[in-house]
Amino acid sequence: MSTQIQHGMRAETIGVIGLGAMGEPMVRRLLAEQRAVVITGRSPRPALVTAGATWGQTPRELATGASAVLSMLPDLPQLEEALGGPDGLLAGLADDDELLLLVGSTSSAPAVRALAERLGDETAGRVRVVDCPVSGGVDGAIAGTLSIMLGGRADDSARAAALLAPCGTPVHLGPIGAGEVAKACNQLVVAATITALGEATVLADRSGLDLDALWTLLGGGYAGSNLLASRRDKLVAGDDSPSGIARYMIKDLGFAADIAAATGTSPALLPTLRAFFDEIVERGHGERDITVARRVIAER
Repeated sequence: MSTQIQHGMRAETIGVIGLGAMGEPMVRRLLAEQRAVVITGRSPRPALVTAGATWGQTPRELATGASAVLSMLPDLPQLEEALGGPDGLLAGLADDDELLLLVGSTSSAPAVRALAERLGDETAGRVRVVDCPVSGGVDGAIAGTLSIMLGGRADDSARAAALLAPCGTPVHLGPIGAGEVAKACNQLVVAATITALGEATVLADRSGLDLDALWTLLGGGYAGSNLLASRRDKLVAGDDSPSGIARYMIKDLGFAADIAAATGTSPALLPTLRAFFDEIVERGHGERDITVARRVIAER
């Protein structure tokens, strides 16, 4: 397994940590565009190394070998673990090295802002942060069609957009934290839409309608959406096998609630959606796909 990390190639190399359901296919998209990629994780990834990635034993080696690091770890606590300590990202920086840290997790916008400020202060500005949460799911990561929401300085975000272009469409939306605000808005719409689709499916099914014909028809009108297109077959079949895990929505909607509080907004849908997804988990369905909304509504 390759461990030949060269500091001299650092400026042209991107590091990736968090090689899960989203991180691994994003690495493959980067490699497909002939990008130099160094990776690390809790367990070796020989298939990615065979595909062209360089393996780093620790996060420290990522910072040694790459001038930009993309974190696809679940959230900021896991990123904090990767940043600190003798084997952490910060320990891998030489005195004159700079690092662009790309935060791809769905996280709290205020917490991302605080992280960026702290890292800037601790490193005299040598570590800068761009938040870059994504939407499009595993299918979008594999296809390279993710929507990538960027928040940060204009120059840093422009560099992030160039680095992440093989993975989808990066768009700069504003200052640090703007990407996380956009992702919270996205998840609010997704939660509302899948709940409505699940509820409508139950109503139609109990009224004797042909569900396949119904969603084929409505998908061509105002009820159509990318979410319906991707989940139509699951809704029709009553299939909620895991894809987009339902319990993750609780965290995402919590971040949306934080933004509502910070902006003095009194939301109409958000409290109801939070209560519904709490109910999904309480009923023991938190590990199912978000199409489990149909099942839970039918169970009520």
